[in-house]
Amino acid sequence: MTKFDALRQYFGHSEFRPAQEDLIDAVLSGRDVMGVMPTGAGKSICYQIPSMLLSGVTLVISPLISLMKDQVAQLKKAGIPAAFINSSLTAEQYREVLRRADDGRYKIIYVAPERLGTEAFNNFARQTKIALIAVDEAHCVSQWGQDFRPSYLGIAGFIETLPSRPVVGAFTATATAEVKSDVLRLLSLKNPLCITTGFDRPNLCFEVVRPKNKAACFLELIAKHSGECGIVYCATRKTVDTLHADLRGRGIAAARYHAGMDDIERRLNQEDFIQDRACIMIATNAFGMGIDKPDVRFVIHFNMPKSMESYYQEAGRAGRDGKPSDCTLMFSSDDIKIAEFLIRNSGRVEELTERERRIINRRDMERLDYMTRYCEIGSCLRSYILRYFGEVKKGKCGNCGNCKRENTWRRRRVR
Repeated sequence: MTKFDALRQYFGHSEFRPAQEDLIDAVLSGRDVMGVMPTGAGKSICYQIPSMLLSGVTLVISPLISLMKDQVAQLKKAGIPAAFINSSLTAEQYREVLRRADDGRYKIIYVAPERLGTEAFNNFARQTKIALIAVDEAHCVSQWGQDFRPSYLGIAGFIETLPSRPVVGAFTATATAEVKSDVLRLLSLKNPLCITTGFDRPNLCFEVVRPKNKAACFLELIAKHSGECGIVYCATRKTVDTLHADLRGRGIAAARYHAGMDDIERRLNQEDFIQDRACIMIATNAFGMGIDKPDVRFVIHFNMPKSMESYYQEAGRAGRDGKPSDCTLMFSSDDIKIAEFLIRNSGRVEELTERERRIINRRDMERLDYMTRYCEIGSCLRSYILRYFGEVKKGKCGNCGNCKRENTWRRRRVR
């Protein structure tokens, strides 16, 4: 089987997207890679196709249980033998996965980074031929990243304990130059092929609105996109529940998704959205990882996210089919207070030292400041986003809310 055969058979595509083939070829030749590719660019294929062609098993290190479950479900549906190992498994289920893996039943195993330090998993890894280790959401290894996970710091040490070093790939959707440098160093990548695809997605129209009445403005935006598929992101579970109840009360087929719901309800609601039984998903940032729904025509942020990284990743779930789509952020001064509260009360810093906690808190506040400035500038929004990620775009894009308002104002002046 060739890489093209695998692409057609398992994913139904006839050609690769930009950068995919280069990264795949590097992995197949035994070279480490780092791919920084925006949401919707097809990062997963860069390690999933090699996993089918290499002799041995591929370990995918992933930070989110929901993401692992979604990815494994999609792989099984495509005919690729896959499994996941995380805290959602019972002890018996865990042993069964390891037993089947020993029998060579899987080509891909998703594993939480915390599992790498356990004796049972280490015994399995040392006895198994591991061809490739793919680190998903690789920015989590960096203290300068928006989602630092201390458990990611153990990945390089785990790799060193293996009888033979597999190929290592690092993949993320959003990373500044500082974070990319950190990822390369902390994962100890060897002579890696590093590819950062362009962050610009011309089909997305970015806009920031500052409504006096958010609830009324929200309903206007929903009416504007009547009959279209969209995602609404909220900062809190309470806001998700309120907006969901409001839309359902108006006869709109909306679903909801947040960590306060049980697994079964979340899964059913996600399936309703994917299968178009619900046209709108209202959710916290717990929703979206691994969701590849191509026809999302709009993404509305009812509240400002805590960082540009989070915003671009979430907004980027719109327009994956390349068709024009709207990304609207509803901003108010209260959003800043909510974001500051969420940063101060982030549960992920509990396992850190006091010094690390202060460093990360300061970085989070710096990212929040960049996000706030995005909401307040009057110049091209797309240029601001690209500059943040290290790209330079000359001139105005003509396809963001600020550029469109300026063009309208100029036409009125000419008249």
